[in-house]
Amino acid sequence: MSESIRQSKSSSKEVQAESVVELDEPQSASDLVDALDGILDQIDEVLEQNAEEFVKNYVQKGGE
Repeated sequence: MSESIRQSKSSSKEVQAESVVELDEPQSASDLVDALDGILDQIDEVLEQNAEEFVKNYVQKGGE
């Protein structure tokens, strides 16, 4: 019984490893920079709209 558990664990690790290999790599450094700039722009938009709420969520309460 323990052998079947070991086999299933190893096969799930193999599946994970295969899926990692299949990830698309960025075409160039400029593509990566453009993608990151887009993410930062989205964050800026959210903060412009909800800055006060965002700060309130990160204020420490009761010394935490």
